Amino acid sequence: MTDAKLNQSQEFVQVPLSQTTGTEHTWQIRYGCISGHIVALKCSECGSRSKSSRIIGGSDVSLGRWPWQVSLYLNNRHVCGGSIVAHQWIITAAHCVHNYRSPQLSSWSVYSGMVSHSSMRQNVRASAIEKIIHHQKYEERNHDYDIAMMKLEKPLNYSDSVRPVCLPQYDQEFAAGTECWVSGWGHIHPDSSHMPRSLKEAMVPIISTKKCNSSCIYNGDITPRMLCAGYLDGKVDACQGDSGGPLVCQTDYTWRLVGVVSWGMGCAEPNRPGVYTKIVSFLDWIHNIIEDD
Repeated sequence: MTDAKLNQSQEFVQVPLSQTTGTEHTWQIRYGCISGHIVALKCSECGSRSKSSRIIGGSDVSLGRWPWQVSLYLNNRHVCGGSIVAHQWIITAAHCVHNYRSPQLSSWSVYSGMVSHSSMRQNVRASAIEKIIHHQKYEERNHDYDIAMMKLEKPLNYSDSVRPVCLPQYDQEFAAGTECWVSGWGHIHPDSSHMPRSLKEAMVPIISTKKCNSSCIYNGDITPRMLCAGYLDGKVDACQGDSGGPLVCQTDYTWRLVGVVSWGMGCAEPNRPGVYTKIVSFLDWIHNIIEDD
């Protein structure tokens, strides 16, 4: 609406309910909103990247490929991943943070715009945390509702290597077999305690909940707030240290945060694919936290 100029923040653009022809009748500027129905739009360049693992079987990542990926540090060591969804907001897993709420916020820091931990201290600034909110229904026993949000003290400056990922649309489903990507700095061998210095990535296809809940896989442990992705023969998977990181799928040239690395039995084992928090189940919760803050 480039020809609708608002001179003050108190002005509104009224869109009449009646359908008329001609743009001059499509909207009118008003100094009040009599109807009480207001829609506020905020544009966000999410889900794009400048270049078009606890990852087992993954490969190294170049800077800017996954610009929403962040590293969460607790007491100066990497513990989990996370995803940028707004200038001051990170989404991660509840099991990464539920034991570390205030007053220990000063122990946490967020590193963005990097792919290598070895060069981190010289080139990347840490962001301090203002608050941590984990889902009130999080179940430590079975990792249900495994989602949390971190608010940064200062907004991030977006660049080619620091950008937000888009959230899914309401009721958006990703069919079994959809090729998605997981990234992180977690273990690269299931039996190793060594974490890589460089960010890893791997393509993992979505697995239907019905198949994932079958008796030979997770036997009913997958709740409606979880999704599975990976390979039933193992080989490629997320692992310790990738927790909280992004599972993203591309739709219409836009990358969307479909899942958060949550849990699994072992790493890259046969019939034990990765389990992710299903973001589309938490859209209201996410939006309410950001908007109410």
